[in-house]
Amino acid sequence: MRLVFAGTPEVAVPALDALIDSGRHEVVAVVTRPDAPAGRGRRLVASPVAERAMEAGIEVLKPARPREPEFLDRLREIGPDCCPVVAYGALLPKVALDVPARGWVNLHFSLLPAWRGAAPVQHSIMAGDEITGASTFLIEEGLDSGPVYGTVTEEVRATDTSGDLLTRLAFAGAGLLAATMDGIEDGTLDAVPQPAEGISLAPKITVEDARVEWRAPALRVDRVVRGCTPAPGAWTTFRGERLKLIQVTPLPDRNGLAPGQLAVGKNNVYVGTGSYAVELLWVQAQGKKPMRAADWARGVRGADGETLGL
Repeated sequence: MRLVFAGTPEVAVPALDALIDSGRHEVVAVVTRPDAPAGRGRRLVASPVAERAMEAGIEVLKPARPREPEFLDRLREIGPDCCPVVAYGALLPKVALDVPARGWVNLHFSLLPAWRGAAPVQHSIMAGDEITGASTFLIEEGLDSGPVYGTVTEEVRATDTSGDLLTRLAFAGAGLLAATMDGIEDGTLDAVPQPAEGISLAPKITVEDARVEWRAPALRVDRVVRGCTPAPGAWTTFRGERLKLIQVTPLPDRNGLAPGQLAVGKNNVYVGTGSYAVELLWVQAQGKKPMRAADWARGVRGADGETLGL
């Protein structure tokens, strides 16, 4: 098939590579978000998908909105059979959905209908799921509600951050998306409507969502930290300034600390929660680089007995 691939961040690149390398389909163009400011100089930078497409000599389309007449006219000129999508980042209007004969097929990083929305991996970790996965489905106007072509499953490991899990799903999902294109092309794959039960939503994680509540149980604290790493980054406050929490570990055998209370040893830093303590392993103070929590505690001096989150 002639494909127009839509995607933007690094997590979409493995799927684009899988389609370029498939030998069966032709990626004739890529649709991605416009260049965005990045780095200290805030200079405009092309998306990872745009950069990969340019390396491969593929036409890149960067509409500010996918309903722009110029974009729609070019899409019709290209005449794709199907448009695979991975984390494109913009809502596709019906007028665009109607262009390819076989529709737009999204690779979504959850087992639909669970975790429909922008942040399925983060919500899966924060909810304590033991199994998650990726799904390919035919895009319709509803939020991630279209019929499903296929799925792959992935175990959520006890120490997974959302970055760890998303990386694995990106590569597993790339193979699923390529296989879905094959099945659509040869007519062996039919999309199955999603069940009405088991629907859960995964809206974008806000900075406030990423604030750690120390009165919560230790397992919840650990899940929030892992689910919000690397973005938007779990955080608390210390002496009135924000402290980013990069890695913690629950300690079921350590009790006796009030929620948020610090206990500083020579090489360890513990914090009380609503159940048992967690150990702080890696943190990042405002204006500083990430560092081991023990080094941070030595630098601030006198943290023993103080409370985080006030």
